[in-house]
Amino acid sequence: MRPPLGMFSHGGFADKLVADARDLARVPEGLDLSLAALATDAGMTSYHAIIKVGGASAGMKVGVIGYGGLGQIGTRAAVLAGAEVHVAETKESAWDLARQAGATDVVRDAAEWAGRGFDLVVDYAGFDTTQKAIDAVARGGTVVQVGLGLPTFTVKTPTLLGRTLVGSLGGTVEDIEEVYDLFVKREIEPAYTEIGFEEIGEGLERLRRNEVTGRLVARSDR
Repeated sequence: MRPPLGMFSHGGFADKLVADARDLARVPEGLDLSLAALATDAGMTSYHAIIKVGGASAGMKVGVIGYGGLGQIGTRAAVLAGAEVHVAETKESAWDLARQAGATDVVRDAAEWAGRGFDLVVDYAGFDTTQKAIDAVARGGTVVQVGLGLPTFTVKTPTLLGRTLVGSLGGTVEDIEEVYDLFVKREIEPAYTEIGFEEIGEGLERLRRNEVTGRLVARSDR
């Protein structure tokens, strides 16, 4: 799997770039380009982590840490897969959105899940949350790390025994196309805000200040 453009290489905010044909997904007719763009980033990454890596499916008890641009799509994807989904999100203004997506319940701090015996927890935040995710899963359970809120984190070694901790980066063209299909069918309707291309700098600051619900999508008329 090749790293996403703009994450470990230049080109994320370029007007034009040269892409490998194998990395291109065909946008379905009728899908708004803002949603199409969102699906290639937040959609692919969150979907791949919870469905392909985590294996969320019917009968599983799943925790999602962080109901932001990624968590909102991961939550809904797991709900559609038939899982019982629980969300941990510090921003209470997003709680109703999580419930509307089908979350069974919402807590502010994933520490409240300790000993709850989850089958899977996907950490889309990556702050002081990884150990909390490990504490929440049962023996034999899995924690998928996606969020990179802090450059390093510490876990208690004994708590890893009998559990799996795995990282997930990006996804595949197939993931993008599966997310496109869910968007077209309106099975997933993520919250997002459109901004102008010249507003990207301020948009990044808004994200840093935790002032964004869902995702920002920059559109250019050029």
